[in-house]
Amino acid sequence: MKAEFELTTPDSVAADEQAVEIVRMWWSNGEPVMSVKPAFDDPARFGEMLSIAARHMAHGYAVRHGHDEKQAYNRILQGMSEVIKADNVRTVAEPMVQTGSVQ
Repeated sequence: MKAEFELTTPDSVAADEQAVEIVRMWWSNGEPVMSVKPAFDDPARFGEMLSIAARHMAHGYAVRHGHDEKQAYNRILQGMSEVIKADNVRTVAEPMVQTGSVQ
């Protein structure tokens, strides 16, 4: 993966021994690919996290690409709504592959 597409772990997260990684997402081969961990007891907490992520992403579009932040947020919500309405997303689990040497 190109360095320009890599994300770094925030210092506050690296310093928090209780931090839990919930999701990693990529756009690969023309589709979204992700690793997920259902770490919350209540799935609504994940919905809250997605909502906050959408707000942060809208801000990112405003800062990086000059979009109007509110319009970017509404476009993100529109994209989410279209996927929810289509109801055609299927989960395909990739086989678990162990890395490293076996001794």
